Amino acid sequence: MRPGEKRVPVALVNAAVLTITAMALIAASFAAVAQIYPSRPLRFIVPFPPGGSTDTYARIIARKLAETLGQPVVIDNRPGAGGALGAELAAKAPPDGYTIWIGQDGNLALGPALRAKNNYDPVRDFSPITLLLKTPQVLVVNEGSPIASVNDLIVAAKKSPGALTYGSAGLGTTGHILGVFLNQAAGIDITHVPYKGAAPAMVDLRGGRISYLATSMPSAAQFVREGKIRAIATSGAHRARLMPDVPTVAEAGFPTFETIIWHGMLAPAKAPREVVARLNREIVAILAMPDIQKMLLAEGGELSPGAPEEFAAFIRSEVSKWAKVIRQAGITAE
Repeated sequence: MRPGEKRVPVALVNAAVLTITAMALIAASFAAVAQIYPSRPLRFIVPFPPGGSTDTYARIIARKLAETLGQPVVIDNRPGAGGALGAELAAKAPPDGYTIWIGQDGNLALGPALRAKNNYDPVRDFSPITLLLKTPQVLVVNEGSPIASVNDLIVAAKKSPGALTYGSAGLGTTGHILGVFLNQAAGIDITHVPYKGAAPAMVDLRGGRISYLATSMPSAAQFVREGKIRAIATSGAHRARLMPDVPTVAEAGFPTFETIIWHGMLAPAKAPREVVARLNREIVAILAMPDIQKMLLAEGGELSPGAPEEFAAFIRSEVSKWAKVIRQAGITAE
């Protein structure tokens, strides 16, 4: 040793060597996983029954994903509790990349904020893969209603607080929360009337028994085209592709107003990063295929693929946004 130099303890040197060796082994392990993945079929959890929009999106993507990965992608429908049961099942699945699932605003942002107790954490328990679609809602009124715009609705609501009503497909749905958000943003009091689905709500709207209905575009589009109901606004940040002549709520003087139905692909937390990256690449490529775009966009949504980190940030922002709205309104799922 030279004068003044300090001897590095052998234990520290050994620890450093072990750490570097371990990191190299982990990196090699991840690389090996990425090279052989997938070596068996994938399980694709859909937290809703067959036939709905979420199931349709999942099946369209699953067919192409099976082709690109060279392994079957088996759909596993697990409906219940507004999508919470399927989400919980996905959260508890092995994080090996062989279980993926399709989540949406209801079971990742709205439901957890509405329930006093949750069996999964929407941020901590999943590895986001990519956002898939964003679909705005539409506010519709009866064909004979004097309300022709969001501003008309607000004026009428302020003239008779609590007298007007709005319908939705049920407690805790995006349509319900849209009305809550509008009440808060405009300082009005329009009473929520929950239904067991969009169809009975539409019947009452057409019968003049509710003032307006917040619903999905597919459930309203045909009636709007036939002139049986009128669309007064859509709920996205920009005008909807399928209803370009209908203004947004934001255009009525509420620039930050946006409520959308969104869907995305996720894996259980701690899924191998290389596997998540591979799935992201495959799914983003699938979403760029013209035939897939045609099928997925049929219901009025906008494709919104991106990096896993972008989807993770989006989920965090949605969880924070709607927790605040729901807390201020004092509503629960019970």
